[in-house]
Amino acid sequence: MYTIFDAHAHIYPEKIAVKAAHAIGDFYDIPMKYDGTVEHLLALGDEFGVQKFLVHSVATVEHQVTRINDFIIAECRAHPERFIGFATLHPDFENPFDELNRVKAEGLRGVKLHPDFQKFEISDPVMDEAYEAMAQLNLPVLFHTGDRRYHFSSPSHIPVIRRRHPHLKIICAHFGGYTEWDEAEKCLKGEDIWVDSSSSFFALGVERVRHLISLYGEERVLFGSDYPMWSVGDEIQNILSLNLPARVNEQIFSGNLSKLLNL
Repeated sequence: MYTIFDAHAHIYPEKIAVKAAHAIGDFYDIPMKYDGTVEHLLALGDEFGVQKFLVHSVATVEHQVTRINDFIIAECRAHPERFIGFATLHPDFENPFDELNRVKAEGLRGVKLHPDFQKFEISDPVMDEAYEAMAQLNLPVLFHTGDRRYHFSSPSHIPVIRRRHPHLKIICAHFGGYTEWDEAEKCLKGEDIWVDSSSSFFALGVERVRHLISLYGEERVLFGSDYPMWSVGDEIQNILSLNLPARVNEQIFSGNLSKLLNL
């Protein structure tokens, strides 16, 4: 019925996928639904009618950056009709412009950062060189945003980055603030950002989600499952349960991401 692009999916090499997925589950105290493998993600896409996945992984230390980016590049080449790749960076990585130039030339379309895993504050000036490079290269950044246990990814950092880097395209995962949706509403209302719907429905009711979509603007919301954490099919049904107009569903499921990334 709809063209569906999943804008938030983690993938890992097969030999470490189960371990990596379990590590995420331990971090959030949420059992993983799936194993984090590429094969399983593609099978879910076939089962639930997801045409494309925005795939990424996160470097928790500097020396992982190039290896992870090479993995994402390889998987996007292997599945060019199904995968849109985002690179990783790390605050300790030297010469971010060179690496971002490289991954863009190899076909990646943006960058995913997870400040809570990577132990840096979103607005830390150590990242300014990388953010400016992303802006110059037209590579959007997808932030994990929000966690009441830490300040690293607080939504309050986003307006600071927005002022410093006005041309940087910013996507705030989890409706702008995983477990910090009140803070996200306060800090992000009216900001020039996008949000995704991943890892939010488990905690938010239908009316709150509708409110957040209205707050950010229906043209700024991207569908995301947060594979391997949640059921892709259930997350699709969560969007449909909002009873939004078909036009808005189409925007959220694929139109907004297509426009953002010029797909």
